Amino acid sequence: MRKIIFGLFVAVVLSSGVMPVVGAEGLSDVKLTEEQKTEMASLHKELFDQKKMIISKYVEYGVFTEEKGQKIISHMDKHYDKLKENGFVPKWDKKHHNHQE
Repeated sequence: MRKIIFGLFVAVVLSSGVMPVVGAEGLSDVKLTEEQKTEMASLHKELFDQKKMIISKYVEYGVFTEEKGQKIISHMDKHYDKLKENGFVPKWDKKHHNHQE
């Protein structure tokens, strides 16, 4: 009997810890100041430059083809442009579609 009560107690505690995380996803209301946007732009630019250097090294070492490397870099550039368009606030509310017919 104690095991059942303890198990239920643990389940309630663990499930209540998830609730605040779910409510924190409403980031669409957040607006960054120009200074914050500039700092985020700088950080993202550094990140993408590092990733591009890594991809270039993979191409150089033959892990990726030149086409694959350019495709990855192009995708990263599009991602950066999308972040810039959204004021460097990530959009987490992307809807995943069920591909079953």
